Amino acid sequence: MKVFNEIYPVWTYSYLVLLFPVFLATDYLRYKPVVLLQGLSLIVTWFMLLYAQGLLAIQFLEFFYGIATATEIAYYSYIYSVVDLGMYQKVTSYCRSATLVGFTVGSVLGQILVSVAGWSLFSLNVISLTCVSVAFAVAWFLPMPQKSLFFHHITSTCQRVNGIKVQNGGIVTDTTASNHLPGWEDIESKIPLNMEEPPMEEPEPKPDRLLVLKVLWNDFLICYSSRPLLCWSVWWALSTCGYFQVVNYTQGLWEKVMPSRYAAIYNGGVEAVSTLLGAVAVFAVGYIKISWSTWGEMMLSLFSLLIAAAVYIMDTVGNIWVCYASYVVFRIIYMLLITIATFQIAANLSMERYALVFGVNTFIALALQTLLTLIVVDASGLGLEITTQFLIYAGYFALIAVVFLANGAVSIMKKYRKPEDPESSSQVTTS
Repeated sequence: MKVFNEIYPVWTYSYLVLLFPVFLATDYLRYKPVVLLQGLSLIVTWFMLLYAQGLLAIQFLEFFYGIATATEIAYYSYIYSVVDLGMYQKVTSYCRSATLVGFTVGSVLGQILVSVAGWSLFSLNVISLTCVSVAFAVAWFLPMPQKSLFFHHITSTCQRVNGIKVQNGGIVTDTTASNHLPGWEDIESKIPLNMEEPPMEEPEPKPDRLLVLKVLWNDFLICYSSRPLLCWSVWWALSTCGYFQVVNYTQGLWEKVMPSRYAAIYNGGVEAVSTLLGAVAVFAVGYIKISWSTWGEMMLSLFSLLIAAAVYIMDTVGNIWVCYASYVVFRIIYMLLITIATFQIAANLSMERYALVFGVNTFIALALQTLLTLIVVDASGLGLEITTQFLIYAGYFALIAVVFLANGAVSIMKKYRKPEDPESSSQVTTS
């Protein structure tokens, strides 16, 4: 119980505290240094996993892992900054598929080496340390962007990029940017971050940090004024909170259902299967054609209900193979939906402030997770048994399903009533 009540919560708290500073650092340092920080944090995490001993040392390990997960936002911000808006859906599915395939290969390899070759867990962690070290080395060769969304802008100059007139890194139009503070222009996804600047340019002005914070607040209000974006963001935050809790503590539930000292366990294989099938589902997302604006909330409700059922079955049946199967279903559905939510949010942004929106969504998810951890898991709170925790998580996802079902039904009724309004009004006028 000490592992769940005193060690795992450190990751949640660290992630929450670091997320906002990391978001600002991501833009100020122009992405690449924060990507490198993520690689370095993973190296420290796995090195400590190999050699750290004692409660305090393991808690520091969780802190460094919190840094690694908080800096993940730099990776996706970097990618979205260098591709066209029309490619968001496919790029999202490709990136997440690549991540999931890598996780699958690692899980399969680990299960085979432990079950067949008789390798120790220490040896597996050495392999993991080697892999993250190679990734850290590769990250050094990423091109360094010349500008970012808030702190670094191309100095005032007009040029043509792909036939588009560009000034200060933004597309020049005849309309006034009434929603922006003076001196700031929209940064369009069609303008790559690493585009060549004209030979005659003035030095980049020193960024006004106070103005940047004002722009962040202004952009926050503008972005979340979009109802579709707000809807997908709410689901993102709520579901990610529940997903983190289930994934973090599912090993404890499995250990209670089938103790590893009494039987062979296949946790690595289950992780591999769930990740592989999730990767296939995520890859297929790039080719799904559906009116998400109409049916999105209903789909979120349906699949959230399926997630709730999977978590409930995993908690109550008491058979390890049923637990494994339910976990696979749970992860596939979540991976599918979170990928859809990612490109729907990116596509519905009123400006290309994806780092801000994703950062805010993740921060809210972590705030909710912190609250849930403090109440349900932490020894200073209720410190509930693992089975009771999962019963609460199942109810949590069921509540999400009910909320989106009600909201989706109202939205659909409003959508299909609109065409009838002009006819009814004309009939009233005629009479």
